Amino acid sequence: AMIVWKPNPKPFPLLLPTEPFNLGGPVITVTQVLILVLTVVILAALMYLVNHTKLGRAMRATAENPRVAGLMGVKPDFVISATFVIGAALAAVAGLMWAANYGTVQHSMGFMPGLKAFTAAVLGGIGNLAGAMLGGIVLGLIEAIGAGYLGDLTGGVLGSHYADIFAFVALILVLTLRPSGLLGERVADRA
Repeated sequence: AMIVWKPNPKPFPLLLPTEPFNLGGPVITVTQVLILVLTVVILAALMYLVNHTKLGRAMRATAENPRVAGLMGVKPDFVISATFVIGAALAAVAGLMWAANYGTVQHSMGFMPGLKAFTAAVLGGIGNLAGAMLGGIVLGLIEAIGAGYLGDLTGGVLGSHYADIFAFVALILVLTLRPSGLLGERVADRA
C-alpha cells in the first residue's frame, strides 16, 4: 500500500455531518453513533454465525481438531479459507469505520488497532467472542481513564498521547496474573 499510494496520509471523504452532539459533558458525532450501531450489528451477526450455523459449527470443530472434523465430513481447508475471508471482510469494515471517524487513511493505520484488538482478545479470553468484546470495552475504559488522569499522575511529565501505555500494561498484567483472560478461553472437554 505504501508503494502504491505513498506513505503520506490521504484524506478520507466525510459523508456524514461532523457537527458533534453534546450529551451533557461527553460529545459524540453521527459517525461515531453509526460506528457503535454497526459494531453491535456485526458482532451479533458474527456470534450468530459462529454459534448457530453449520459453518460456525464446522469452524468450531476445525479449530478443536481439524483431522477429526475432516472425518466427520467437514472440509477443513474450506472452513479455514472461509474464516480468513470473514476475517478480512471484518478488517475492511473496521478500516472503513476507522477512516470515517478520523478522516484520513495511510498505509500503517491498522497497526496500533491490531495490537489493541489482540490485547482486547487476550484480556477477554482467546476463543471467546463475548470475552473479546468485554475485553475491548474494559481496555477502552482503562485507556480513557488513564489518558484523562495521566498528566496528573505523572506531575505533567507524560501527556495523554502516552495513553497506549495503559493498553500494554493491561496486557502484561493479564498475561501474568490471569493468562486465560477475564472470561477464560473456551476449552472443550476431552474424553
